[in-house]
Amino acid sequence: MKKQTHSLRTQMLTSLRNRRSRPLTSTAGGREAETPGLLVASYNVHKCVGVDGRFDPERIAHVIREIGPDVIALQEADQRFGERNGLLDLSRLQGETGLTRVPVAGLTKSHGWRGNVLLFREGVVRDVHPFVLPGLEPRGAVVAEIELSGGRELRIIAAHLGLLRWARRQQADFILKLMRERADCPTVLMGDFNEWRVGPGSALTRLEPLFGPLPPPVPSFPARLPVLALDRIMTNRPGLIADMQVHDSPLARLASDHLPLKAWIDLDKTVEAVG
Repeated sequence: MKKQTHSLRTQMLTSLRNRRSRPLTSTAGGREAETPGLLVASYNVHKCVGVDGRFDPERIAHVIREIGPDVIALQEADQRFGERNGLLDLSRLQGETGLTRVPVAGLTKSHGWRGNVLLFREGVVRDVHPFVLPGLEPRGAVVAEIELSGGRELRIIAAHLGLLRWARRQQADFILKLMRERADCPTVLMGDFNEWRVGPGSALTRLEPLFGPLPPPVPSFPARLPVLALDRIMTNRPGLIADMQVHDSPLARLASDHLPLKAWIDLDKTVEAVG
């Protein structure tokens, strides 16, 4: 336990030192023109409850509009108990941003699968499957095959991993199994992975056979002073991620306990990968 506490303290101090050099993102309506490619993002919306304790779905929608993503994975977008009702006005969000929910069969009142919602702006969803992740908690993943403009194919895996390290290890192994059972395809894996450790102690090292080397962690939690890289975006092809950063706007620091994480995917690399 003493060693673990020391490791966490070291990670937090390193993150605080590095935080000063991380660029702040624009709050004025989305993507930065100088960064080409497909903009993907992952955002744990904390059931639309901000750090001030207020339930306000409109703040979450506003942050999504700020980001202006082409694809975004949301976690905790439904009530956790009971009928698991969705918490966002997805119809209004679609009208304002063009983002459409990836449909998951069997859902009625929920927005997503075990709180995981995947939204995309353009393209055609060719296949989608929800999966129950192993562990004691109700965790899940959504796997979607999307055909982008020009016929380019991209697989998106949106996941929310567990709080226990042994469960995260099992869940990482499960994701690798999913990948190996499917045809090879450029893939983006993103979500709240609940893993603050880096290096050999991290459960995410189990993903390295297909998603390694893992991108450098970018702290996204807690939102007001992020020191832990709980949210991750990674790919199964080197060079697919052109840039990655948190969306650190004043409203994002308030709307949820996580900051959104966003990355630009170099679509030319996806063509090279399958060509």
